[in-house]
Amino acid sequence: MSNMITFPNSIYVISLVGACATTRIAMHYWLSWCLRHDWLDHPGHRKIHDQPIALAGGLAIATSLIIVISGALLLLQLPILSSDTIDSLNHGFGERGIQIAGIVGGIFMMLGIGLWDDRRQPKPGIKFIIQSLAALLVAACGVRVTLFVDSLVFSYAATWFWILLVVNACNFVDNMNGLCAGLGVISAFFFGLHASSQEHYLVASLAFAICGALLGFLPFNYPRARSFLGDSGSHLIGFMMAILSILPHFYHAGYPHRHAVLSPLIILGIFLLDFAWIITFRTLNGLPVYTGDNNHLSHQMVRGGMAQHRAVAILWLFQIFLGLSSITLLMS
Repeated sequence: MSNMITFPNSIYVISLVGACATTRIAMHYWLSWCLRHDWLDHPGHRKIHDQPIALAGGLAIATSLIIVISGALLLLQLPILSSDTIDSLNHGFGERGIQIAGIVGGIFMMLGIGLWDDRRQPKPGIKFIIQSLAALLVAACGVRVTLFVDSLVFSYAATWFWILLVVNACNFVDNMNGLCAGLGVISAFFFGLHASSQEHYLVASLAFAICGALLGFLPFNYPRARSFLGDSGSHLIGFMMAILSILPHFYHAGYPHRHAVLSPLIILGIFLLDFAWIITFRTLNGLPVYTGDNNHLSHQMVRGGMAQHRAVAILWLFQIFLGLSSITLLMS
């Protein structure tokens, strides 16, 4: 058995490292594709770059996640796994098979509306409808918020609201090199720690895979950008962050403390704080909510005299602190 992959820690490492490597490989292909097909973000109003940048991030991250999920299913057929590992993974896929199918469907929907937005910039109403359909799809597949309320209508409504909130928060925070992707790396890592500590093996593996996929993209985006996430990437990150915040059972018989359900709010703290700040700012100043501007938290820090890469790094550090705080919440 010594040459077999142990469960679950080795699976977590394979998920993270495999997704990271896959994204890096995929990035080279998608960068070339974007350059050939003019899939670029050109300089313009409110843009902080002065030359066209490839919008390859979302395509590469989605490619990585689909390959990793498919690879996990293939891994079950190989003789390198112990029987206990196979049994555990088969049980996980059996329990969450429909949920995984819904998540994959949501990935394609979010990627699709993001790619359309990158190219054609559809009206907010159309984006809202497709985002809503993706949220309702995963809710119908069993990925739902409950919050101690025994009502299916409430569960669907809460899931719809939460997914749209996190998707748009991530979309809004994608305003500076490395910010959205870096926050996503940190948040996914802490979601993975939470899930693994509660023995949600499949959820933890997914979280570490998302962490790895974003980590593989980050060198292409920070501190200097060879590629942007694009709306396809920020939509995808937001969708996966929302999913990771719903899938684990933060409150359960083994940990019957209701305050644990606040953990996702803390893990996604900077995303949500920036969203709350910018919505409040635009509302108080009579500005359209969905019209972009340069008044996000990161922009305020840069206007205060801080370099862009340093402002991003400080927001990462704040997010790490919040992630550590979420762990102490579970230990209290």
